[in-house]
Amino acid sequence: MTTLSKSKNLSETLKIDMIPNPNSVTKFISLIITSQRFLLLQKNPVKKSPLFFITTKHATCSTICQAELENGINGGTEQPKNSIDVLKKWGCNENDLQKILSRRPSLRNADLTHLQSKLFLLKSLGIKSDDLVKIINCRPRFLSCRINNCFDERLEYFMTLFGSKEVLVKAIVRNPSLLTYDFHNSIKPAIALYERMGVCKKDLIPMLLSRPTLIPRTSFDDQKTEYIRKTGVSKESKMYKYVVTLIGISKNETIREKVANFEKFGFSDEEVWGFFGRSPLFLTLSVDKVQRNMTFIVGTMKLPANVVLQCPYLLYNNLEVVLKPRMLTIWKIQDMNLCPQIKAPMIVRAMRMTEKRFFKVFVLCHPKDVAQELMNFYKEAKGCKRLAESSKKIVNKGFPF
Repeated sequence: MTTLSKSKNLSETLKIDMIPNPNSVTKFISLIITSQRFLLLQKNPVKKSPLFFITTKHATCSTICQAELENGINGGTEQPKNSIDVLKKWGCNENDLQKILSRRPSLRNADLTHLQSKLFLLKSLGIKSDDLVKIINCRPRFLSCRINNCFDERLEYFMTLFGSKEVLVKAIVRNPSLLTYDFHNSIKPAIALYERMGVCKKDLIPMLLSRPTLIPRTSFDDQKTEYIRKTGVSKESKMYKYVVTLIGISKNETIREKVANFEKFGFSDEEVWGFFGRSPLFLTLSVDKVQRNMTFIVGTMKLPANVVLQCPYLLYNNLEVVLKPRMLTIWKIQDMNLCPQIKAPMIVRAMRMTEKRFFKVFVLCHPKDVAQELMNFYKEAKGCKRLAESSKKIVNKGFPF
């Protein structure tokens, strides 16, 4: 009886063991399919993009590298010994290597498999060696990050957004973090937020190219929505995308500080916001620059403060390089009683001219000895540094907006 019972128990256990586990069967089948793909690739290699492997469900960054390495072995190519060989085979020359390794020395000890797989992904996008140099210069740790995370989904989304691979590559070179940002929790919500604010994808593309940190720094609340309304810019206006994006990446405290700075010179709140609506880039100017230029315009040039509403370039110009030396040269011309005498409207126009045009109109029109004297005076005035510039304390306040 005991022998019969033991045999019965043994048969029952064998039956239980023979029942397949669904998870193990799925993994086993996927492993067979993946291995068959690579065997077929070895027997009959075809010129396919690495994206062919990315779109498969079970393919990973390491399988891409493995397939490329096996193709290299079949083709009789020598395997790279270090990361420098990998970068050379990818297309980098000695000058590129020097720039890359000087910016990121730890790449010398990088894992070859991971490095190759990431370079293959970049190559599939159309990124070249000179682009890689710019990327590493901008983000030295770029090749240490996981750029294969949601790569195929991210690529499909960006192709729909930017419309072409050339524009996408340009955007990635400007901001390599587009391949490392959290796709579902950072990129897609930020783009959707601007679309809800009325900025279409066509208008958003140049903003993403000109403001690389647009995605991580964007935030909107009721106060910012009120600021946009105060500018009086309609959604159909060409200025609307600039107003929305600049306010979106700016801090509320900084915006209030910049508005209050203009109000110190007699502008009303409506004038300031109307000014921002016509020239949104004024939101990018620091409080210190606006205050110094406005003080010089009102106090030294003796012009009314509202002249900047019609001539905004007076605030964009550098005080030490443009405004002050040109104004001193004009005063020198007046003191020498040279003709023609320069009046107030011409003074404002002189600040807008290029330096070559300024010399032609106000300096070189005089006799040679006088023109040389004025030229020397202008160079000395331009060479004067800002008072106590060397002892100025640099205060980092984070992002300027």
